[in-house]
Formats: sequence, structure tokens, C-alpha cells
Amino acid sequence: MTSFAFKQFKIDQKRAAMKVSTDGIMFGAWVSLENARSLLDIGTGTGILSLMAKQRMPELNVVAIEIDDHAVLDAKDNITASPWPEIELVQQAVQQFDTTQQFDLVISNPPYFQASLKGGNVRRNVARHTDSLSFEELIDAFLRVAHSSARLAIILPTEAGNTFISLAKQKKLYLARLCEVKTTPTKGVSRVMFEMSTGACNTLKETLCIYDEQGKYSQAYTSLCKAFYLKM
Repeated sequence: MTSFAFKQFKIDQKRAAMKVSTDGIMFGAWVSLENARSLLDIGTGTGILSLMAKQRMPELNVVAIEIDDHAVLDAKDNITASPWPEIELVQQAVQQFDTTQQFDLVISNPPYFQASLKGGNVRRNVARHTDSLSFEELIDAFLRVAHSSARLAIILPTEAGNTFISLAKQKKLYLARLCEVKTTPTKGVSRVMFEMSTGACNTLKETLCIYDEQGKYSQAYTSLCKAFYLKM
């Protein structure tokens, strides 16, 4: 599918290696924008997370970073055609991103394969494997651009998420929110969405099941994402 229509914007994805996914939509709807005035989207891909954030909070100042040439072209088209063309798109590796701005919220649907066999698609490998952006580099980037009460929000497969959380805690970050995601009621947890905070806090834990016993979107998932899906 070369494009994906949402209620308030459309995602053109004919060039980007990583396409619209349930993970991305769910994560973009779940991230808390409370008390956020500025947001940095690391590895924006097609721009979907930045656009979802702007739909939810149009006054939010959003900067989106992407390293891949092809994904940047899709993101640029999607942002320009959206109701929020003011989103700032930066083509650069976040490791070299230099800014004086301190963000309230940093979000990322990052690469997570750390030592697995790669396929023949080089750009898809870059998007999916941590060679181009390790967990440590992502945490360090957050600490570099964040202020003293900022938050870092991430979605990852469960094992990778636990590794990331452990590394973040070593960097004196605190787990503020954790959502364990199951595909169906009978399957185990496959994804974790979580927010790390620069300040000490209690952890708010929750669970989410995407599909119900009949294979339809669950009531919880529908409630979370219905503002975005064209048909839900």
C-alpha cells in the first residue's frame, strides 16, 4: 500500500522503507502530551508520529528528524499536504543533531534488531537494526536535548524494551509509564510502550490488547485510536 488515509491527514509511503503499522498508530495515540509544548520525533520515517501529535495538540511545537533520503521525501510530502505544514523536518542523524532548544517530550519508534540476520534491503536494515542508532545513543540524544522535567517515550518488542529500560535506569532515568501490549487475549505480551522521566516518579502500569476473541479491534484499542482511523 503506497498511501494510508487517516481522518485528518494522509501518509504517502511509496519511498520509505518502514510503512504505516499498528505499532506506530497505537504508540502515537498512547503517548501522553500532557504539559508538553515542544516535541522531538527521532526517526520520524513517513512523519506519522509527528502528524498524530499535531492532530492531538495543534499548538505543539514539533521537530522531526530522519536520516534516510527516501523517508525524508515522503515525510516532507506528508507534512506539506497536512493541516500542519509548520512541523520542522530535519534530515540528519540524531547523533549529530545540534540544537539549543530543550524539548519537553522526545518520542521514537526506534530500530531494535541488535545482532540478527539482515535482509537484502539496505534501507530497511538501517530502519530496523540498531547499527545506525543504538539504544545508548538514543538515550544520550534525549539527555542532550531534554530539560530537567522532560520525558522520553518509546515503543519496542518486549525483550528489547526491557533492555532499553535497564539502560535508561543506568543513566538515572525513571520509568513513569509502562503499557504491556498483547495482540490477542490468548497471546503473551509482544510489545511495550513506555515513558522515561528525568525525575523520580511512581510507575503507572497498564495493559492493552489489540484484538478481541472474535479477531476484531478490542474496545480499548478502538477507544485509543478511533480519532485517527478513517473507518473505525
